[in-house]
Amino acid sequence: MRFDIDQNGDVTVVTLTGKLTIGAGDIQLRRLIDDLLTQGRSRIVLDLRGVTTIDSSSIGELVTSYARLVNAGGKVVLAGLPEKLNELLHVTQLITVFHVYGSPEEAIHALQNSPSSPA
Repeated sequence: MRFDIDQNGDVTVVTLTGKLTIGAGDIQLRRLIDDLLTQGRSRIVLDLRGVTTIDSSSIGELVTSYARLVNAGGKVVLAGLPEKLNELLHVTQLITVFHVYGSPEEAIHALQNSPSSPA
């Protein structure tokens, strides 16, 4: 997995690319979220358009990251879900947990126009 980080006001956009799988992707995602929280960045867009593969371990890490951010008073939203991930989140009903947007721009706009308290 590869990731790029951009800042747009108080919103951090993390663009993930490649495979989010057990052992590498899930651990990198955990460390990334921990690092962002340590830096005080708690309003995060995860841009998933470039994710080619995701497994159950990484989906679990998405849920854990969501919980950590909300518990820290932050927010995390998903943007640009690949079709397979979208289907998987619907089947598992995790789609009801996350706020999902079609593009990072929509997600940024939503976060910038929402209160700072958790959703």
